[in-house]
Formats: sequence, structure tokens, C-alpha cells
Amino acid sequence: MRLDQPRIEPITDAELDDDTRDLFSTMGQNGRVLNIFRTLAWHPKLLKRWLVFGNHVLGKSTLPARERELIILRAGYVCASGYEWAQHVAIGRREGLSDAEIERIADGPNADGWSTDDSILLAATDELVSDKFISGPTWEALQARWNRQQLMDIVFAVGQYTLVSMALNTFGVQIDDGVDRFPPALFAGDRFPS
Repeated sequence: MRLDQPRIEPITDAELDDDTRDLFSTMGQNGRVLNIFRTLAWHPKLLKRWLVFGNHVLGKSTLPARERELIILRAGYVCASGYEWAQHVAIGRREGLSDAEIERIADGPNADGWSTDDSILLAATDELVSDKFISGPTWEALQARWNRQQLMDIVFAVGQYTLVSMALNTFGVQIDDGVDRFPPALFAGDRFPS
């Protein structure tokens, strides 16, 4: 999170159009709708269309959930998106990432402790974010483990969460109340200033 105040304030219930109000009634968590959705709700058509793609990447992808979350957390970290990181720490834990693995994501693909498969996924994520391209050696390593649809889902997962990170950072979407800022050291320095 690069801004300590939103550039685009989350929409209030009173400001919602009827279609978005209906949509929000199906997506709230414990009666609350996350700041990302309340911010994007200022553009209802964009929100609805983006949710279709986002739901594929998050819930209908051919990737195993743990590996998907590894990619998402690395993309959020490389894009310096504190909001994205904070939201996906809990999801990553639920999908099998340990706290030690989540912390190690910040150290990148060459950190000690990664399996070869995890290291290659992290390297592919870094290459896509920085170069918008997966190098030949990384692609060959991915092909040895993943099928065609999974390879495509890797690229689109990184693309989705790079796009989301850009929007979150630029709009100044603030981390929702009650969301864990783990590990705290990332939120105490330059990476995710709070």
C-alpha cells in the first residue's frame, strides 16, 4: 500500500445502484464487503465483468490452490501491494502455505527452502512482472511439471494480480479492518508502509 489515504473512497451503501446492491448482497463476508469491491463499484459494469475473470483465476483455475496462492502473493509482493498481500496471506494459509513459506516469498525464488517446483513458479512470476515474458529456460522447467492449461493459468494469474495490484496501489485502496498484516516487518518498512 503506497498511499495512506484512498484516492477513490469506497462507495457507501447509500451510493450503490440497485444491481450492485444486489451483487453485494451475495458477496459480503460476515455482512461486510471488502474495500476493493466498494472501490470498483464506482464503475459497476467494470466490476461485474472483472469479477467473471477474477473468479476464474481465484476459483476455477487448473492450478492447485496452494501454488496459485504462491503466485498471487509473489505478484502482490513484487508489485508492492500491501492490500493484495494482506488479503492473500489468510487465503494462502487456508490453502496450505505455512507462515515460514509466506515470509520466504519476499526473499524470492532463490531463497533456501523452496522445492524446485515452487522456485520455478516464483521465478516465472518475477519474469512476468518485470519482463512481461517468461524466459526459455523457465518455460522449459514449467513445461516439465505443468500441462498447457496450467501454463496458461500461471500467466493469467500473474497478469490478473499484477493488474489488481496496480489498481489497488493507484486508487489507494486501504487494507480492510481486521485483516492480518503478516509478517509485521513487511508493513513497518518501505515495502508496505502502513
